[in-house]
Amino acid sequence: MKKLVALVLSLILVLGGLAACGPEAETTTTTPAPTGTTTTGTTPPPVTSLQGDLTVWSFTNELKTMTIAFKARHPEVNVTYVEIGMDGGEFRQKVIASANTAECPDVIGLEASFVKEFVDSDLLLDVSDLKEYADVLQTYQNTIDVGTNNATGEIRAYSYQNTPGAVFYRRSLAKEYFGTDDPDEVQDLMADMDKFTEMAATVKEKSGGKTFMVASVDEFRNAYFAVRNDPWFVDDTLVIDPKVDELFDIAKVFRENGYEAKVNQWSEGWFNGMKDALSDAAGNPIQIFCYFLPTWGLPYTLAPNAGETKGDWACVSGPMGYQWGGTWVGAMKNAKSPEVAKEFVRFVALDEENLTNWATGVYTHEYLAAIDPVLAGEELSQAAGDFVSSKKVVDAITAGFDNSEMSEFLGGQNSYSGFAAAAPNVSARLFQGTDDSVQTILADWVRQYAAGELSKEEAIQGFKDAIVANFPDKSV
Repeated sequence: MKKLVALVLSLILVLGGLAACGPEAETTTTTPAPTGTTTTGTTPPPVTSLQGDLTVWSFTNELKTMTIAFKARHPEVNVTYVEIGMDGGEFRQKVIASANTAECPDVIGLEASFVKEFVDSDLLLDVSDLKEYADVLQTYQNTIDVGTNNATGEIRAYSYQNTPGAVFYRRSLAKEYFGTDDPDEVQDLMADMDKFTEMAATVKEKSGGKTFMVASVDEFRNAYFAVRNDPWFVDDTLVIDPKVDELFDIAKVFRENGYEAKVNQWSEGWFNGMKDALSDAAGNPIQIFCYFLPTWGLPYTLAPNAGETKGDWACVSGPMGYQWGGTWVGAMKNAKSPEVAKEFVRFVALDEENLTNWATGVYTHEYLAAIDPVLAGEELSQAAGDFVSSKKVVDAITAGFDNSEMSEFLGGQNSYSGFAAAAPNVSARLFQGTDDSVQTILADWVRQYAAGELSKEEAIQGFKDAIVANFPDKSV
């Protein structure tokens, strides 16, 4: 467990540059806070005696970990956990199909790509009365805004995470091409997209074309989407914001000038670039200078795939602020155990002790298996470092990441402190239930334009036509 806690602490160090950037299961109703953290008595008292059944459906095993921790708090609750994949929209489809049947779950996990769809529908229970817990925990407003129904003002979901974005870059490459790996100086070099593009040209020139600024033009999408003035649809009419037009342009510039390695996000090559295992078509080794990733990208994506590049990374805020991803939890309106469901939502997203444990690596496999022995043969755990949705918890635990394993990964940075600086500036005002579908459609047309297969006018028209085909109730 010490190793996991160390991992979390190091992870937090990463974000310091961003500003430039098992125990035995408890039998009582609470579990001890990890060393170095404190709890206060100002939070409204949680439910301490609870009985009944609870069914949780999710697309991520993070909520499985939460159900086990919840069981330690409420041993009289019979919890059933069901995990459903998201491929082809399977999770969303099954939840919607079950909503008005006897199979309806009590609680569901909601990914950022479709959370607003459910929040703005009539499927979730109003959990606005839990707001008093959010107020005490200083829950980041953007996470509450996402979980709020736009028409009624009801809060229908809360998140245990906040996910501001950053740029993670290779220290050794920065030193080779720019003479410094210092996050403050590197951030100055990429303070906007014009400067970022100038860096890309320098990287190409000084590396002889063997190092690329980014793996793919996909890297820019979330950043450009975040700085739009308008959401995708205004009064049911598609709005192509000027920043979307700029996204087409920057993709073309990076492709035509050889500043990106033509390796799409989430492909094998994208991950290989993180560990210096990427080659060009002729088999020659090539390198990637930086990646655009949010808070969860460090512990879940970059660190596990970095291989021998561990310790050669640093983190900055990059050319523009953005947000990417996150998971919310909501109680279904037809939940068979609504009060138990609401308490689970509160425990997951609005419980100071649980959020502290989640962020600091308390939920090791040994810890969880002591609560649920069935886990003995399953590798389930929560490594330290996930950036949580409570400013109060963040403030209390940030210093503890100063000398962690994750800070070692980032060359001594405290990732948590950097993300903490960025988190209050993240806005959710553009979130719509259709975002994921629209942005997935757009990505294909941006790639085709970048590759020279279509003119810009043809690509934008193709995007509009695809919107009409996929959203018959919208206009363009």
